[in-house]
Amino acid sequence: MHEPLYTADEMREAEARYPGYPESVPELMEHAGAAVAREAMRAFPRARRFAVVCGGGSNGGDGRIAARVLREAGRDAVETNELDGADVVIDALFGTGFHGEPRPDAAALIQRMNVAGPPIVSVDVPSGVDGSTGEIATVAVKAALTVTFHGRKVGLVVAPGRFHAGRVVVADIGLEPRPTVAYRATESLLREVPRRAPSDSKYTAGRVLVVGGSTGMTGAVCLAAEAALRADAGYVTVAVPREVLSVVEVRLLEPVKVGFALDRAVDEILAYEGRADALALGPGLGRDAHVMPLVRELLERSTLPAVVDADALFGLEPVARDAPTVLTPHAGELARLLGETSAEVDAHRLAAARRTADRFSAVVLLKGADTIVVGPDAGPVVCDLAPPSLATAGSGDVLTGVIAAFLAKGMDAPLAAAAGAVAHGIAASLAPAQAGLIASDVVAALPRALS
Repeated sequence: MHEPLYTADEMREAEARYPGYPESVPELMEHAGAAVAREAMRAFPRARRFAVVCGGGSNGGDGRIAARVLREAGRDAVETNELDGADVVIDALFGTGFHGEPRPDAAALIQRMNVAGPPIVSVDVPSGVDGSTGEIATVAVKAALTVTFHGRKVGLVVAPGRFHAGRVVVADIGLEPRPTVAYRATESLLREVPRRAPSDSKYTAGRVLVVGGSTGMTGAVCLAAEAALRADAGYVTVAVPREVLSVVEVRLLEPVKVGFALDRAVDEILAYEGRADALALGPGLGRDAHVMPLVRELLERSTLPAVVDADALFGLEPVARDAPTVLTPHAGELARLLGETSAEVDAHRLAAARRTADRFSAVVLLKGADTIVVGPDAGPVVCDLAPPSLATAGSGDVLTGVIAAFLAKGMDAPLAAAAGAVAHGIAASLAPAQAGLIASDVVAALPRALS
């Protein structure tokens, strides 16, 4: 289901189990340096001159071996900080264990590599990226290719580091697999989504109650409801304020539609709880004065597993509940939950998601190119299968409906959230058009993604 993502400490543990360690370290470096040279020549077959920028540690040693192997293959490879005339630059300055700020001279060298012009091949991790978190303190190499060893590092898939890694090639250097705290979700995760059995009815295939909608924002609740059905829920009820019920009646065919009065909203919504196995709360709900107390009371009183998104996240405070809860904020929404800025969240995505999960005792799905799913007692799972086209209005509402459908099928909350992100990303990739993709295209592609 998952591909392991290694931190610096986990890589050190894997290396320490290599036969003959630490005397066998030169052998590991030979494997690593040869892999870098091989992949660099494969990626840039016409390159003749390679400038190899080496640091003082083992990463620099890998770079020096790569330079030697390149020379043995007939290339001009110079271990130097002189970049003029190079066809390719090999970045072997810092390795997986780097964290914090590079020294001024190293920072200046990184900047020189970035503006020199030739493509950069980074050894293990782009210099300046924290391999264990993806954080960048000041400046980092912008690689076209990263050749990483044994397994992907956390910092190669979590932003901002992922945006500096370029194409990532994982090179086998002879280490044995090791358990990791963080994982990268793969398509095989969708095999965990329960399928309908011959004995199922629409009532046993997963029932979802979607609560949302307001004047001008009925599209959001409709997208969530349609996505829940396309994600294989058997029965969907949509509860909206009575003043917009007629709009939703026209827009939606298959779901049951009900209206609620704002002054009796919670009681009227909970009257339909018996027809549902999961709650989707927030799409298009708006931010009028009644919304925050409605959300809080509904979460406190409902016994359903819930996915909370969009307007339901605005002003949300921790709520004590026994049922599983999934929060699905983007960076700006998560920043408000923590009382921070979006820039702070973007710079420390893993840590911010973890703090939010701990504060709310909930599973948190932090949206982005590197969607992060983390629970109070679960390590992070990174879902990075979504194409850039998925950054479009309404796509978050679709994701809410998918996760709600998976919760309704009985999946545990962290797995439902991660599987929802995977299905969401694959559906976007399968949609006929990438330029001009809209959220309803993603809804239509969900059955293909799940199959």
